Amino acid sequence: MGTVYGYIRVSTKDQNIARQVKKMIEKGVEERKLFIDEMSGKDFNRPHYQTLRRILNEGDLVYIDALDRLGRNYDEVIKEWKYITREIKADIVILENETLFDSRKFKNMGDIGKVMEDQFLSLLAYVAEQERKKIKRRQREGIEIARKEGKHLGRPPFTLSNSQKETLKKYYDKWKNKEIKSKDFMEMLNLKKSTFYKVVKQYDDLTRKS
Repeated sequence: MGTVYGYIRVSTKDQNIARQVKKMIEKGVEERKLFIDEMSGKDFNRPHYQTLRRILNEGDLVYIDALDRLGRNYDEVIKEWKYITREIKADIVILENETLFDSRKFKNMGDIGKVMEDQFLSLLAYVAEQERKKIKRRQREGIEIARKEGKHLGRPPFTLSNSQKETLKKYYDKWKNKEIKSKDFMEMLNLKKSTFYKVVKQYDDLTRKS
């Protein structure tokens, strides 16, 4: 038997990968053989997926939690599945539908197995893509409703506490004159770098107008 790998994908860094990692470990995948991408599944231009794809050899096995973790584009999912299972001759097991989606079973069935695999794969890839389109449609509808209702979209605006405002007023000129380092000023204000520069820019704009 070849090497066993696990492929994990989450759409954003905010999503928790722990559940998928746990399932892979339970299947016997070593942590160093897990490939994780934190990005959209709209295409296959993902660094860790591409690395996994390059190192796969005949007889290797790849566990994936669900078909939409592989990808959400109907045609591309089928193309990738066939490339891995029929050209590289590695295997894929989809844990969410393990009874149906274990390429090893289809291989053991010969030519009829390929026909059955194509049918199952087409159906599930189609369902995954339709789900993606439905989610996007709901998002667009939700955004449109929020706009009509005059709701704020995106992250809530950042506001300083009274003590932060006082610190900013007291030490801003010293920071501007390079008497205080940016790092120290950030710590005094208890702000992260990205927020700090937004705050001082806004403050600078206000002082210029006044």
